[in-house]
Amino acid sequence: MSEAGGTAEKTGVKPRFTAAAGLALALFVMGSLVLLLGGNGRAAVSHTCSATDRQFVSVAQLNMAALGSLSEDYLHGDAKPADVIDQTQTAILGLRNTDPSDPSLSKTRKIMRAMFVEYARAIRAHARHKNPGKYIYRAYGLANFAHDVLADAQPALQQHGCDVSPLL
Repeated sequence: MSEAGGTAEKTGVKPRFTAAAGLALALFVMGSLVLLLGGNGRAAVSHTCSATDRQFVSVAQLNMAALGSLSEDYLHGDAKPADVIDQTQTAILGLRNTDPSDPSLSKTRKIMRAMFVEYARAIRAHARHKNPGKYIYRAYGLANFAHDVLADAQPALQQHGCDVSPLL
């Protein structure tokens, strides 16, 4: 092995080692700062109940009811898959046209939009005689996540005049 070859090998390893050491140092510094500055994991969330928040709650409630009814009809053979998919698109558009100012409602809006997308994928898969399981699993997981966000925020939202119980 020549010296030039040995130098090339050492040069190829050194930057990786330096990057790994730099990353480890950065993680150590960040961890130390969090511990020293007293990060307790609880961020202060300021809840609101603006007109746009109430609009979101109304639109979400209406879309959940419409999709629930149409889904029941679909399960009983009284609605076509295209009807359910159209309703999910209407729900997504309806939520897109809202802009809640409350952070919990804003997060719920994003989660619900993703939930409707996954539900539409499930219906589409079922209509094509494919397994809709993974999409349904995701949709229900997202629904549970949205429920948890709303349940945690419900007391504070209620104090500000927003009733999210119809969405729970």
